[in-house]
Amino acid sequence: MLLRYLVPTVLCVSTVFGQNDPGRLTLDGIYNSGEFQGGPGASFSWLDATTGTQMEPSPTRKGFHDLVRVNSADGTKTVLIPAENLVPPGAKDPLRTSGYLFSKDQSFVLFTAAPMRVWRRDTRSDYWTYHIPTGTLTKLGGDAKPSSLMFAKFSPDGTRVAYVRDNNIWVELSRGGAKPVQLTTDGTVGGSHDVINGTFDWVYEEELDCRDGFRWSPDGSRIAYWQLNTLGVPRFTMVNQTDGRYQKMTTFAYPKTGEQNSLCRVGVVPVVRGATTWMSIPGDTRTDGYIARMDFLPDGSELFVQRLNRLQNTNTVMYANIKTGQVRTIMTEKDAAYIDIHDEETEWLNEGTHFTWISDRDGWRHLYVVPKAGGSERQVTFGAFDVKEILKIDEKSGWVYFLASPGKPTEQYLYRAPLNPPAGKAEAPVRLTPAASVGWNDYRINPFGNQAVWSHSAFGVPATTALVNVDEHKTIRPIQDNMKLKESVGRLARGPVEWFQVDVGDGFAMDGWLIKPPDFDPSKKYPLLIHVYGEPAGQTVVNRWGGNNYLWYLHLAQQGYLVASMDNRGTKSPKGRAWRKSLYRKIGQTNVSDQAKGARELAGRAYVDAGRIAVWGWSGGGTMTLNLMFQYPELYATGMSVAPVPDMGLYDTIYQERYMGLPVENAADYKAGSPITHAARLKGNLLLVHGTGDDNVHYQGTEKLMNVLVAENKPFTVMPYPNRSHSISEGKGTTRHLFMLMTRYLLEKMPPGAK
Repeated sequence: MLLRYLVPTVLCVSTVFGQNDPGRLTLDGIYNSGEFQGGPGASFSWLDATTGTQMEPSPTRKGFHDLVRVNSADGTKTVLIPAENLVPPGAKDPLRTSGYLFSKDQSFVLFTAAPMRVWRRDTRSDYWTYHIPTGTLTKLGGDAKPSSLMFAKFSPDGTRVAYVRDNNIWVELSRGGAKPVQLTTDGTVGGSHDVINGTFDWVYEEELDCRDGFRWSPDGSRIAYWQLNTLGVPRFTMVNQTDGRYQKMTTFAYPKTGEQNSLCRVGVVPVVRGATTWMSIPGDTRTDGYIARMDFLPDGSELFVQRLNRLQNTNTVMYANIKTGQVRTIMTEKDAAYIDIHDEETEWLNEGTHFTWISDRDGWRHLYVVPKAGGSERQVTFGAFDVKEILKIDEKSGWVYFLASPGKPTEQYLYRAPLNPPAGKAEAPVRLTPAASVGWNDYRINPFGNQAVWSHSAFGVPATTALVNVDEHKTIRPIQDNMKLKESVGRLARGPVEWFQVDVGDGFAMDGWLIKPPDFDPSKKYPLLIHVYGEPAGQTVVNRWGGNNYLWYLHLAQQGYLVASMDNRGTKSPKGRAWRKSLYRKIGQTNVSDQAKGARELAGRAYVDAGRIAVWGWSGGGTMTLNLMFQYPELYATGMSVAPVPDMGLYDTIYQERYMGLPVENAADYKAGSPITHAARLKGNLLLVHGTGDDNVHYQGTEKLMNVLVAENKPFTVMPYPNRSHSISEGKGTTRHLFMLMTRYLLEKMPPGAK
């Protein structure tokens, strides 16, 4: 035991990279062995109230898949489309499908194949329709290049499919046999700017989660779509040095804080061809706002449009007439800080006379029902908790089903509440998840609201999936028990995990977890590694299975480290508006002081070696790591910062301005919260890691920080990953290499083990 602590280089060889003890983790075991991979997961998709579909390995065409219909109650399976029916004309093998979608009448299936990545997701593909009654397989797109179509979807009656191709919108018959019809012709790619129809530029996609940029009208006669024009938006260039003898350049519109955004507008075009009618939405989106959401009203006569101002603290809801383009404001949501655009689709109730709305106007995130004609909203959910996600609104039964965590911000459960509570009477929601299922619970409820696919996991406990009856929460049948993974995890040497809170003032308590070594001895002192994120986009302290990250932390604990994480004020914890928005205009200050307070409290424990505290994080967590190392150099001995934003002025408009305001109005806080401002105070060991092909958080910022550190004569270590994106995951062995790098750095700079 003593040798292991005194000779960490021997430890690297014998227990970090090579497996000696089945109870101990290695990096190869985590990232290369496959031993800790879960089952295939629940690919089950609801088709109606009693059946679903899923892709399963074909017994006759090895390596390919059949589309199977599944009876939800007993699991009986029927092959709906065998793999051999998905062989394209002239080909030998079936399609390797990556997704599918049924038409409303279930006579057609739209298959996705050969997906290609566009920034974060695989949104460019080939599309094929399969007509079930005749067994006809048809490729869409005419003479389009391979993997060049985007967001294909059926018309409401299933007779047509619309998609985006080369930044234009096209429509063709689901059964094929006729040329595709091009509805827009002004879309462009490249040159000084792009005109983008039916999809979005980089910043809308990344920060407003806007990708699919067109909507079918309820009667299928028209398509409403976004158009963006990047003319005047500053362009960023990334250099690819690895894919040829000469470097390649990727240049794209990327508005950094304070810069001009794309011109954005919304139009409606008939599917039989014709001119687009543009909606007269007020303002200039290049300088003063965003068109964040849009869809048809149920009767198809108007569009439902949400327009954010540039500060994102006012959301104006408008109806736009599809024939005249004239708009009228129905309601306005305002906040002293910022407004989150909720991801749940607005649902129309009472035969289209009311719509649902999510707001934290009473201090908590709750569901409201708003009259179509405008006027007083009716609150549906009540209480000192946040509605995290609406899963199902069942008008017939009179219930709304949602995810929430009352009093347990680190956990998640299914609740229901009456859709029409008595006027003026707040009725407490009813928890449907069983009391024994402590941890994290997700649900996919069927169209009728009576059954759901339920997934449950907890900290250090892999997920299990089952089909349940919703209201009684009775298990109908298991879907995936993940027993193999559970057995592998169960064999590992593990110490206790502690859940704790830190008082950070103003009535707020910061949640945290702490993993201890398997042979933990409270009479000795251990080094501590703290994982941080700390920005409004995420939450790290959750009671759910953490996958490879959890296994890496356990691996470090087995070496003799304490590992912790804490969620400071402003993180996405469901603790109400005051908690989440307390960070407004103070990123890099309030959140940093909270984390430092938590670290000091941990350092005061008898078994924590206050001279051996390290911190690491990725993206916003990488930024936090730098701020902690620079602003509290006496507290943190070692830091590992992955893909950070050293200067907030270098990040994009929508994200950074939402939480920090405009740089011209809040320059002092931008400067105070940017790590580069404090870099001269560095004392400890610092590892910088960044992908040079990161389109999100540009490698430029890390190089600017390196310049400052060099000028201040501060030693540091840097690892640029060539042509890797923000995830640093591309290329063989990249993920393992990254975690090997950080493990070695930690072992070298802050050796493990008790003293």
